[in-house]
Amino acid sequence: MAAEDVKLIGTWANPLVVRARIALNLKGIEYEFLEEDPTKKSELLLKSNPVYKRFPVLIHGGKPICHSLFIVEYIDQVWSSSGIPILPADAYDRVISLFWANYIDETLNSHIRELMWNEDEKIKAESKEKLFTALLLLEEAFVKCSKGKSFFGGDTINLVDISLGSYINCLKAVKIITGKNFLDKTKTPRLVEWAECFCSVEAAKKVLPEAEKLVEFRTFLKAKAASRAAADPSSK
Repeated sequence: MAAEDVKLIGTWANPLVVRARIALNLKGIEYEFLEEDPTKKSELLLKSNPVYKRFPVLIHGGKPICHSLFIVEYIDQVWSSSGIPILPADAYDRVISLFWANYIDETLNSHIRELMWNEDEKIKAESKEKLFTALLLLEEAFVKCSKGKSFFGGDTINLVDISLGSYINCLKAVKIITGKNFLDKTKTPRLVEWAECFCSVEAAKKVLPEAEKLVEFRTFLKAKAASRAAADPSSK
């Protein structure tokens, strides 16, 4: 597939965008990455996702696909003969994968965002506790799903691996910011092992943002927001 036929709108730091990029890499699909300014939405983004007005958006043959899980599922179906299967063929296993992928987005995404951006110590304390609880549950899920192998998908990575894996370096960034290690060998030993295996997969390794860069990016965006607020007091 030629690069001009496949485009991905997003920003390098966003875990949901990273997820889509990993899926494209796993399938060996050439694509054009359209880097967005997170502080200013482009006309293409607004046109491609008029309902939610956010990235990622995959554009294939001029047709936009929105929402990261739908994008990954679309990539798996359209290029089913390329690379490894991302979603299981078995209907039950497929539903279980979708369940855990959705759970990851409903829990990790919001708690990581609160820990990275919220200044309220009470909210941050609650998010830390809930994030630990979610990861303990995912530790149990990994033991059941992996059946003693390296990934949620067994020998190869699947939708759940990609969904959780896209947050790995966000968790490391939160550790830098808060001093709390959320992937702990004493509490989540199997997830720690899994994370090392996942990060060694080439399709993920080349697009996972460095934790230090994420922290720097956070600092930049917070400074930019503060500057805008100072310039326009009505925006507070």
